[in-house]
Amino acid sequence: MPLGTLYLIPVPLADEAAAKSFTPYLTDTINSIKEYIAENEKTARRFLKEAGLKTPQSELLIHDYGKHNRDVSTADFFKGLQAGKDVGLMSEAGCPGIADPGAEIVEKAHRMGIKVVPLVGPSSILLALMASGFNGQSFTFHGYLPIDKAERSKRIRQLEGHAEQNDQTQIFIETPFRNNPMLEEILRTAQPKTRLCIAADLTSANEFVQTKTIAEWQKKVPELHKRPAIFLIYHR
Repeated sequence: MPLGTLYLIPVPLADEAAAKSFTPYLTDTINSIKEYIAENEKTARRFLKEAGLKTPQSELLIHDYGKHNRDVSTADFFKGLQAGKDVGLMSEAGCPGIADPGAEIVEKAHRMGIKVVPLVGPSSILLALMASGFNGQSFTFHGYLPIDKAERSKRIRQLEGHAEQNDQTQIFIETPFRNNPMLEEILRTAQPKTRLCIAADLTSANEFVQTKTIAEWQKKVPELHKRPAIFLIYHR
């Protein structure tokens, strides 16, 4: 029996951003499958409804891959795929597998010989890079920096050095409620001429994307508390 296909289904980055996030092909795809792997069943069902799901929600099978279920066996997640059924993988926001635990599901699918199909949708990392004006041919995403202040400051200096020496954009994130301390550390640590792009609340009505030198940012510091944000450093 042929194996099913694992579809990687992007979801909106912000509330009321469905029109910016879903393509007709994505809508057609979700209406052709009835099984999903998701970080949060409640939000997954909401996203599917916003994307134009016509299948009754009661007919859907959604496997919970939330943070409290990561240590349990994922064998059940693949039974449908092994039986020839197509399955959708959904992140909490953005693209599955990008700064997202769904990468583990994708890796296992490849090992099992299951076809993986990524669908078009929003990635905050790439949207921020596109809007930054920085080098889009050479860049590195580092995820979260250390929480310890001394280690974080050291890491920022390292990234700044990489940006200057390699002509490479350095991208990283922080938990939204720690954004302000992160920004304070960047402004305290980086060189005045280093360029910093801050991209917050992407695709939302409050979207904020600006690129300035560290010296310019120090004159007026934005409020980023609890705002999903991407930080990009570049030096040329």
